[in-house]
Amino acid sequence: MRPSKVRLVAALAVPALFGFGGCGYHTLGAATHLPPGISTIAVPVFATRTEATGVEQALTEAVIREFAARTRFRVTPVAGDDADAVLHGTILKQTTTPLTYNAATQQSSSFIITIVASVTLTARDGTILYQNRNYVFREQYQSTTNLPTFIQEDPAAIERLSREFARQLVGDVLVGF
Repeated sequence: MRPSKVRLVAALAVPALFGFGGCGYHTLGAATHLPPGISTIAVPVFATRTEATGVEQALTEAVIREFAARTRFRVTPVAGDDADAVLHGTILKQTTTPLTYNAATQQSSSFIITIVASVTLTARDGTILYQNRNYVFREQYQSTTNLPTFIQEDPAAIERLSREFARQLVGDVLVGF
């Protein structure tokens, strides 16, 4: 290779290599946009304005697990004085709607669960660090049409929905959207 071509390749390669240094990779919890003084986040059980039971517990547990797995924060289910921030959630609405219909059995064969929630992360001093008053999540599940082998499928759908809800919520809190 001629010396001028070597210099040209080097001149183009060096800036490109330095540019890859900021490509989005971070250590665990380093990409957060939360204030640096936050080390403990409390996630009390979500409130609910629905008649369904158990969903608030599933969502709360999934959010706690996700914060613990993805961040350096200490996460507690109790909103005590030692918490630097508290994440309050309220399930505003939960519906289960038939999605498909089997004409032969005259029964619905799949359903979709929709949950609407409001979530606010508040610092100890009352500053709102994150808020979304209209979080909407859906999960589809199949229904067993054979009564002797009937298995209630909606609890598994709630668990899947809770995991996805938590994954999205923690990601949104960390990047500040």
